[in-house]
Amino acid sequence: MRILKEDTVLVVVDIQERLLPHINENEQLVAKCKTLIEGIKLINVPTIVTEQYVKGLGQTVGSIATSLGDFQPIEKMSFSCCGEPNFNIKIEERYRENVLLCGIESHVCVLQTAIDLQDAGHRPIVVADAVSSRNLEDKELALHRFSTEGIRVTSVESILFELCKLSGTAEFKAISKLVK
Repeated sequence: MRILKEDTVLVVVDIQERLLPHINENEQLVAKCKTLIEGIKLINVPTIVTEQYVKGLGQTVGSIATSLGDFQPIEKMSFSCCGEPNFNIKIEERYRENVLLCGIESHVCVLQTAIDLQDAGHRPIVVADAVSSRNLEDKELALHRFSTEGIRVTSVESILFELCKLSGTAEFKAISKLVK
């Protein structure tokens, strides 16, 4: 199965101010998410951003918000993004079969969202080096669960080049600079 940019949307899940400091390898996570977001923007794939319980967890962290540019986050209280009606409206208004997922936490919000998206007929794709949890064991268990649920897993570099499709283009050159 090839993942095409015309059929793809990125969902950035809950990378928030008061949660991020507690996440395993949070600096690497932010760097990978920024690369993914900036690459996605270069190839014109739409992005949806969620924030869990903003009053308690704060807003999307500044460096991620800067990479996103102008965005309107969807606040949610359910762990799964699909439990928020505004998310479901947004994800269906310009239907894309492939839903790339990055963010936190791998074993809670990302996992439940991926399962619910799959049940709704989408093809969730978890970007493994752009998700994390408070502890490494939970992330590893989540990655295993994605696999057993039939949810595809990829990496930032792999997905960006797959969406780019061709070498020698302006998009390819820009993506190549991003991943170096």
